[in-house]
Parts: sequence; structure tokens; C-alpha cells
Amino acid sequence: MIIIKKPVVTEKMTAMSEKLGRYAFIVDKRANKLQIKAAVEELYNVKVDAVNTINYEGKLKSRYTKGGAVVGRRDAFKKAVVTLKKGETIDFFSSI
Repeated sequence: MIIIKKPVVTEKMTAMSEKLGRYAFIVDKRANKLQIKAAVEELYNVKVDAVNTINYEGKLKSRYTKGGAVVGRRDAFKKAVVTLKKGETIDFFSSI
């Protein structure tokens, strides 16, 4: 099972990472906090202080076409906000 799917790189999360040392990741829905902590520590070589998780339900989406209304749902996902120990940082853009 791949625990970390992708990092969340937005203006809000960039500001949080600079001020508070918190980083967000989209993770597997079945992963628990201990697995997420171990995966982040192994992948980025940092020490994790805390992990908070949020389960998002997929948004209901609809559009109207010639054939009638098409109703669907976006995929549900789980987001993990990881707080690192003091002095630790993750650089997402070093390999670009």
C-alpha cells in the first residue's frame, strides 16, 4: 500500500509550512496516523512531531447536457497535516 500519494502545495499550506512547520499530504484512505508518520520520516528524512488527519467526502457534481442531467461525485480522499519537530523542513522544489 502506497501511504503518501502527493503533497498539497497551495498558498495556504506554503504559509503554514514557513510559519509553523506544518505540511499537508493526500494519503491512502486506509492509512492510520502511525503509518503516515513512518512514511513521512522515511521518505523525507525528518522527525515528525504530530499527525492530524481529515477525511473528505467527494463533492456532488452535476451538469446539464442535451441528453439530460448528468450527476456524479468526485472521489473521496484523506488529507494528513504533519507537524515537524523544531528546525526540520521539507523542500518540495529542490529536485525541479
